[in-house]
Amino acid sequence: MSDEQPGADSAKPAKASRKSVLLRLDPGVHEALAQWAADDLRSLNAHIEMLLRDALRRSGREVKARPIRRPGRPPKEG
Repeated sequence: MSDEQPGADSAKPAKASRKSVLLRLDPGVHEALAQWAADDLRSLNAHIEMLLRDALRRSGREVKARPIRRPGRPPKEG
């Protein structure tokens, strides 16, 4: 059995590889998280990942993962 997502493009570089997870949330929780993410200039997905990583670190279950990009727009190149 493959870990690859259905319809995933196997030609994508490994660094772009991310796991997809279906997450069901109460609408009130979703709205509060979305507002918190917007206040911090993050996408909702990036904010949830940041919260989960922080919870893992605080519980002593830190994992080795690539760093999350800083909030806001990426710097201009060139």
